[in-house]
Amino acid sequence: MFDIVFKNARVLDGTGAPWFVADVSVKDGAVVKVGQAHGEAKTVIDATGKYLSPGFIDAHSHSDLPLVHNPTADSKVMQGVTTEVIGQCGSSGAPRQLGLYAQDREESEDDEADMPPWTDMASYLKLLEDQGVSVNVVPLVGHGTVRRQVMGVENRAPDKNELNLMKRLVDDAMEQGAFGMSTGLIYVPGRYSKTDEVIELAKVVAKHRGYYFTHLRNEGARLLEALKEAIDIGFHADLPVQVSHFKVMGEPNWGMVEHSIAMVEKARKDGLDITADQYPYIASSTGLGSPVPVSAWRGGKGSELLNDPTERQKILDALRARANWDKIVVASLENEDDQAFIGKSIAEVGNIQGISPEEAAFGLLQRNRGVVSIVNFAMSEDDVRMVMLKPWVMVGSDGRAYNAKTAKGQPHPRSYGTFVRILGRYVREYGLLRLEEAVRKMTSLPAWRLGLQDRGILREGMRADLVLFDADTVIDNATFTAPHQYPTGIEWVLVNGVVVVKEGVHTGARPGAVLRHKR
Repeated sequence: MFDIVFKNARVLDGTGAPWFVADVSVKDGAVVKVGQAHGEAKTVIDATGKYLSPGFIDAHSHSDLPLVHNPTADSKVMQGVTTEVIGQCGSSGAPRQLGLYAQDREESEDDEADMPPWTDMASYLKLLEDQGVSVNVVPLVGHGTVRRQVMGVENRAPDKNELNLMKRLVDDAMEQGAFGMSTGLIYVPGRYSKTDEVIELAKVVAKHRGYYFTHLRNEGARLLEALKEAIDIGFHADLPVQVSHFKVMGEPNWGMVEHSIAMVEKARKDGLDITADQYPYIASSTGLGSPVPVSAWRGGKGSELLNDPTERQKILDALRARANWDKIVVASLENEDDQAFIGKSIAEVGNIQGISPEEAAFGLLQRNRGVVSIVNFAMSEDDVRMVMLKPWVMVGSDGRAYNAKTAKGQPHPRSYGTFVRILGRYVREYGLLRLEEAVRKMTSLPAWRLGLQDRGILREGMRADLVLFDADTVIDNATFTAPHQYPTGIEWVLVNGVVVVKEGVHTGARPGAVLRHKR
């Protein structure tokens, strides 16, 4: 007897091949038959006119800490995500020195105080397994997290002993299951590293046949220089490269992605295995304090240091570089007295207070200990579409797992809508992508990138991570002003053969597997 049979589904197998009609039978967590089902089943789902695809793989997620608080990963599962790649942009849940994660932070939406203890990658992954999660988890180790463990936020190169210790921490994380290392070379402390430091650590990853994921050092005017650094790291360390959220920021730089695309394609022609991920929005999201000198946050005492006249001027000068304050919107912050500013641009905050945008930004950072998340409307729709058409670009939300009932603030809607936005808008409404190609970018392409042999394709013998959706109605409902909304059109989601979404409702099941990389 089968556990579940989808009858008369339009099967999108994830390879990009045309869809075909078939029954799909599931038993013991695997797809056991694609074709006419013979025999009884515990659950039969009429999938007539609906599309059945492999579960979506979020190639770029920041759910390391959210999965501890919110193991049901609602905002991801409800849009069809069955696997998340965490530990991105140089920041990972492990290795972890207790009390250090919240220290010197640029942005955080999670309070470390009420979390259970863990230290290394092994204990972090075991914690996720013990409590159960609704999605499969693919971990990366963050370069910034490792550097912070060894050097704090020192703006200098590591000495020999420090570099060796960082290499050992990366090696340990890889031995314990990390699939690779990520960098956030625009953030503290990653921005203080030189290329040769990253290469040395990437060589450790390469020894384990892992992957190098990178938030480039610059995504604006110096994009091409930053991309060249990533390519050089890949060649020198001899490992595959994944460029995170491939884009260019700032109106004066729009159109530059044409040149960055050419660089990637030349590198591929020259023999580098380099790919990228993308989210389908013209706004990014980060911390308001990302350009601020590290001395302002040292020791986690932002409020005290911000009152120092010398530091104050440094901070104002750094903030002034952001310039387009009317396009930078407050997404979340901690101070109760500032909650009314959520959803307003920094320019609007300044107007309300009768001060300059820089002074308004300074005040927000001061009152909120540097923890102010923003949404920045700095990208071009033409650039987004140009990148999306490239066959080596997969889908990554750059978001985190939320529960719409308990979530606070006004974060980027990508955490709720990335995958369905592509299906509903860029496939159905705009006609930019074939449905089959869009699904390939969400399934087999990231599975291949990560070396996942049993996921990403709907085929007999593969794990039963499956999504049944209505291509005529699937759409994102999350907006920049009202982001905490689940999408429409995702009807059933299975993770390892267990129903996690049934007729558009999360079941609360936690059948996700913590996947560990094997050399």
